Amino acid sequence: MNSGTVKQPWHFIFLLILAGEAVFILPFVLARVFRPTVLDVFDLTNLELGTCFSIYGIVALVSYVFGGPLADRFPPRKLMATALILTALGGFVYAGNPSYTLLKILYGYWGFTTIFLFWAAMIKATRVWGGERSQGKAFGFLDGGRGLVGAGFASLGVLIFSIFIVGEISKAALADRTEAFQYVVWVSSGIVIFIGLLVWFFLKPKGDPRQLVLDKVSFQHINTVLRIPTVWLLMIIILSAYVGYKITDVFSLYAKEVMKYDEVDSAKVGTFLLYIRPVVGILIGFIADRSRTTLWLIIGFLLSILGALIFVSGIIEPNSTSLFFLSTLITATGIYAARALYFATMKEGKIPLALTGTAVGMISIVGYTPDIFAGPAMGYLLDNSPGELGHQHVFIMLAVFSFIGLLAAIQLYRRIKN
Repeated sequence: MNSGTVKQPWHFIFLLILAGEAVFILPFVLARVFRPTVLDVFDLTNLELGTCFSIYGIVALVSYVFGGPLADRFPPRKLMATALILTALGGFVYAGNPSYTLLKILYGYWGFTTIFLFWAAMIKATRVWGGERSQGKAFGFLDGGRGLVGAGFASLGVLIFSIFIVGEISKAALADRTEAFQYVVWVSSGIVIFIGLLVWFFLKPKGDPRQLVLDKVSFQHINTVLRIPTVWLLMIIILSAYVGYKITDVFSLYAKEVMKYDEVDSAKVGTFLLYIRPVVGILIGFIADRSRTTLWLIIGFLLSILGALIFVSGIIEPNSTSLFFLSTLITATGIYAARALYFATMKEGKIPLALTGTAVGMISIVGYTPDIFAGPAMGYLLDNSPGELGHQHVFIMLAVFSFIGLLAAIQLYRRIKN
């Protein structure tokens, strides 16, 4: 019996959700929530932090090529658990306040552990859980649940950080903030190791696992995947949506530099975004399974464009708190809706389940190139136009890529409909 048609247990998707966000906590979530602190603690400019992300992306690009077929050859459980534990070990280096050079090496290491061993395996396991009729729900749960896990990590991190800061946050010495951030990293690393062990022992799908694993992976499989038209459209859609997701990194910095929040309040803005993500992901997943997934992809890109243009307009002022949060909500809803659904179209796009890993690898080579260029681009825009102007330039970037994604999503909608 094919494991892709067997109803899978609920704990399976819960483990995927936990693991799917935990593996990215150290390289991305902490830097998103604590961006001003990270810049100070490691003595970085926005461009230098963006360069770390770029190195991650370059290593990840190579990892997608080889990691995709690997996910079709070995069980997801083993690949994902190994990735989690290796990623967490890098956290102990991160907590040691490494130099800029060592930080770049660390991000390259994380590009290998989180992508080569993990990414395609997670997407394939999610397709298995979704089965024939619940792909929207599966990927909506995955992305929304990951947002909830990320929000939980972020809230815990903010709590730990605030506990170890004595007196007012805005007046805390750099040494105190450095020590507080170290505790955040240590606790996060320990939790990631624990989740890795849970995945190793309990992420076992029902059905015949041999139906999901190829005896060998050949170039013919890659050629088969690249001849599917929806694969090419998904490359463009994911690239555009992922630029939007990367831009969510600057919201906490926007709160500090434009809205004049302190470090804890600006971190809370980053955490607020993470709580939007599960609501959007879960709701959009249920809705998509009852209509057309690609239609909601289109709506997601439209919302991203609208939110970006509000920020570009300059109407948000430091005392416009309600408008700031409304604009953030609109933008984040669009970004998270597109992110939750793009892989949910794989079944409609006639991509074979057994070749999911290979397809994800090929799609991701293009789709996740923002890991290489988005960080340095945002850093350049922010550093060369300090204050609100630099942020407006970043949101122009969001509007442009969202428009490109919109055009590709419309084309995908028409192709699947016909």
